[in-house]
Order: sequence, then structure tokens, then C-alpha cells
Amino acid sequence: MKYVVLLCDGMADLKREDLGNGTPMSCAKKPNMDKLAKTAEIGLVKTVVDGIKPGSDVANLSVLGYDPAIYYSGRSPLEAGSIGIDMLPTDVSFRANLVTLSDEAVYEDKTILDYCADDISTEEAAELMKFIAEKLDTDVFHYYSGVSYRHCLIWNNGTLDVGTLTPPHDITGKPIKEYLGFNEKSQPLFEMMKKSYDLLKDHPVNKAREAKGLRPANSLWFWGEGVRKSLMPFTEKYGKTGAMISAVDLLKGIGKFTGMEVINVEGATGYIDTNFSGKADAAIKALKDGNDFVYIHVEAPDECGHRFEVQNKVKAIELIDELILGPVLKAFEGEELKVLICPDHPTPLELKTHTNAPVPYLIWNSVKAEQGVDCFTEEAAENTGRYVEIGHTLMEHFLGE
Repeated sequence: MKYVVLLCDGMADLKREDLGNGTPMSCAKKPNMDKLAKTAEIGLVKTVVDGIKPGSDVANLSVLGYDPAIYYSGRSPLEAGSIGIDMLPTDVSFRANLVTLSDEAVYEDKTILDYCADDISTEEAAELMKFIAEKLDTDVFHYYSGVSYRHCLIWNNGTLDVGTLTPPHDITGKPIKEYLGFNEKSQPLFEMMKKSYDLLKDHPVNKAREAKGLRPANSLWFWGEGVRKSLMPFTEKYGKTGAMISAVDLLKGIGKFTGMEVINVEGATGYIDTNFSGKADAAIKALKDGNDFVYIHVEAPDECGHRFEVQNKVKAIELIDELILGPVLKAFEGEELKVLICPDHPTPLELKTHTNAPVPYLIWNSVKAEQGVDCFTEEAAENTGRYVEIGHTLMEHFLGE
């Protein structure tokens, strides 16, 4: 038996009038998902418990079967691991976004215009982060470049008592004054954010971006603090070899720390222009080469939700169905295969951020038909009455007989 998880990040949503009182899932033309749904187990799963921020970190750990209450210690350490940072037990890491702020004279009066600076390229971002490191690195603070707008700050002998740091994608379009939750111990972080604006606003990379009509990456924004924590190897936990396919450092870090083979796909961007077909090819090869399990993470629906791109979210689901699920099913036609399809969390277009509402899931087994539904949607999943209350138990169920 081969096992495939197709994790459609942020796919679940709310009904919308501009989609005929449907959701992106119900409106998307997804013949492969809907065909599987007719003979699959369908239900809802609570991937993020109430009281915890519904981030992709917690939610993906839960889908993979790792209880966040035991294994989660912050988002950024997972990303740091993917970047290749060897954190010490006394280090604290932070996600450092390159964001676009408005140009008010006083930093606290600015507004977040874009949490990702118009999808700044990794090459442009690397140049900016190199400049930041030259100016702001010390014996205590060290900057590391990641992918696109996602970067890392390590605080040697740092503290997790930093106040309340808000993800920038939660407050796009809002004045930052109410979200500068730094306390006395974390004032050095706030001071570096302010300095970063002065350093970056006139940088040649940003001047060139503005000349092209693109937003400048004119400030750092810190969030997602955490310390290093060990994850039980996936093979040890489940007795199966696994591979992780994703464009984003967070999932690559989870794959690395769980001992999976982390596969980089050329052209995988995390957006709707990602190399969908390349991800399918990589998954097929990983399984054909001997892995028992592959986790295909696709960020595109989530990014469309954050940006309020209604039609693009529908299209992203359609592309996942056509260019990833279709080829994988064809490659293993006639063989023993189990497929789990689900989001990690909802990213409702109306809210432009994550929620911790239950998400629909589909488990299809090529050798065991279930009484399914006609179409894989949030409503159809809810109507089955099947509900997995403890999200991290779903993986064991999926990998079982």
C-alpha cells in the first residue's frame, strides 16, 4: 500500500454571494476529488484546538499526527531548520517577514500595506537580507535569508517572554500601532524593526521595484517566536518511510525534523504560479523509488485567501485536482493506494486570515470502498455527521487498515 496526503493549505472557506452562495471548493471543477468522494470516507476534522492560534505550523503538525501540545514550540524553529540553521537550546528564533509599510513619518503611525511585499523574489530578498545582516547583526542577534518574504532572526540566549507578536498577514491594511505588542524585554526587536525601515526604504533593490510599479520591501516584521524542539521520526512513529514536498520552509522544516526525505521541486513558489505538475512528478517518483508515504503540501489556496483573490482560489483548487491529483491517481491505477485530501485550516476570503474551524477531509482506499458523497465540499463533509475531534489522531486512522 502507498499513502498520499494532498494538503491543500487554507482550501476550506465560507459561502459567498459572489460565488452563488457557494464556496471555492463547491464551485471549483475538481472531477478527480469528486470521483474519489463517491467511494471515500468523508467527514470533518478539528486540526487546531480552541485557544491556539490557527497557524499552518500547528495545523500541519496535527494532520501529520504530531500532537501540538507535545511537539509544538513555535513556528520559526521549524523554518530555521529548513534554512539550515543549527539552533542551540538557548536560542530563540523569529520569523522575519519583509513587508511593505506606508510612509508616515512616525513608525508607529504606519500601516501594513502588504505582508509579502508583492511576492518579492528570493533573489531580491537575499540582497536586502544580506544588507540587513551587515547593519544589524551582533553577537546576540543574527539574520538569515529564506525564501521570498520569509526570513529568520536568531536571538542567542533570548527569551520567549516577548509580549504579543502578530502575524502580518492577519493585519494587512490596518495601522500597526495597535499590534506592536512588544514588552520591555523585547524592545530590542522593536528597535530593529524601526531601524530596518530606515535602512530599506531607499535601498537600490526597492528603488528598482518601485520603478517597476512594485511595492518596496521596506521593513522587517517579527513574529512566530519559538525554541528548538525534537520531533519523533515519522518512520519510528508509524513504521513507514516518508517524503515531504512543499515550496515553503515551514513544511520543509517539519519534514526535516521528522526524518522524511525533503524534496525540492524546481519552480515551486507557494503561489498559484507554482509548478503543480512538478510536485505530482516528484510525488510519483518518491513512491516509485520506495517511499511508503508522501505529503504534498500546496500553499496556493491559502495565499489566495489572504489576498482576497476569489477566482484565483477557485482556480488553485482546480489546478491541484487536474495537475497533481489526476496524474498521481493515473500513475498508481490498479495498485494499492490510499489518499487523504484536506486543508490544514480554513482561510476564509472574507476574513483574509486563518480560523480554527473544523475542515473537511477525504480518505480514499483503492481496495476498500466506502459510502461517500457526490461532491467533496465543506457542507457535504459536515452532513455526513462524521467528526474527528482530536485532529492528530486522523493520521493513525489513515495509515491503519
